Amino acid sequence: MIDIQNMHFAYRHGKPIFSDLNVTLKAGHIYGLLGKNGAGKTTLLKNITGVSRIDKGSCLFMGVDTKKRIAQTLDQIFFLPEDVWLPDTTIAVYLKIFGPMWSRFDSTLFYRCLSEFEVDPKAKIKNLSFGQKKKIAISFALATQTGLLIMDEPTNGLDIPSKSKFRKLVAELTTDDRCVILSTHQVRDLDSLIDCVILLEGQQILINKTTHEICEKLHFGNTRTPDSIQNSLYHELTPLGYAYIQPNTAHTESKLDLEILFNYAIQNPKTIQNLLNE
Repeated sequence: MIDIQNMHFAYRHGKPIFSDLNVTLKAGHIYGLLGKNGAGKTTLLKNITGVSRIDKGSCLFMGVDTKKRIAQTLDQIFFLPEDVWLPDTTIAVYLKIFGPMWSRFDSTLFYRCLSEFEVDPKAKIKNLSFGQKKKIAISFALATQTGLLIMDEPTNGLDIPSKSKFRKLVAELTTDDRCVILSTHQVRDLDSLIDCVILLEGQQILINKTTHEICEKLHFGNTRTPDSIQNSLYHELTPLGYAYIQPNTAHTESKLDLEILFNYAIQNPKTIQNLLNE
């Protein structure tokens, strides 16, 4: 669905953010985009959508270069930024103005999502909190039913029950012909939702693997016994004991821990690539 080849991008008079970047993303997956502050996560999302035009290389969505900003292509893309903007009007007027911009927009689905988030559909937007506005923006994004849905830090501003409802809705509405990319620092919010991990580091994609592929190579666990971590690749002391990563030589099942995977990969980039690609 998305094919990036030899992409180069730099802001004017700045050093390159990406140099010869290559990555392919497929439909039917929910990708978690991770990276340190300044790694280029938001920039990559803007490059993918064509909001920021790349300098060299190509970024294709369903075979079309997104920097051309063709109407038929934009109709199949929705990008929800971290800092949402909503007009100073009612929800109904907002829907009437902006909904028709996407041909597959489903107003019934929009109101259903609002109901899930417990947002009053008759409320005036200017009277709502940031969290409530974020719920409206997320509901609108899901209702566009675009082939490519991108959300930057979508859980920022949501309370714990709303984060749970967000995960439920995204999982339910992600179909085999839809690609979802979620960029986040809040890895605990999304580790049960995503099925593919993209990790940006050093102008390149350090990891682009499904959670299943990662757990085939690595075993994630927790223990209170220090002796149990002697052969670990990486471990951290937590209030519940030690969280650790070991080679999955026994081919046992474990639950991916995105936070310790991220910390291990950032500190050992070559090792993690070798482990996951061998």
